[in-house]
Amino acid sequence: MLKLTLPEVDNFYKECIEHPNCHRVVALSGGYPADEANERLSKQNGMIASFSRAFAAGLFKDQTEEEFNTTLDTTIEGTFKASCT
Repeated sequence: MLKLTLPEVDNFYKECIEHPNCHRVVALSGGYPADEANERLSKQNGMIASFSRAFAAGLFKDQTEEEFNTTLDTTIEGTFKASCT
């Protein structure tokens, strides 16, 4: 498994992703905001998210439970969709 920063070039890691000895190539968010990280990830066929900073963005200790859950659900949905390419 390789854990790599999102590339500037679409499908830059294609050879690694398709290599028979590579189980999975996962993307680090690279410090990009979640929306931009998801947009970049959606252009990388076969790569899935391993976002932590982008995943936690928008979550705050003073949110209501409903606000927290809504923000988390939205983030999960966006990251999931971006990983399905």
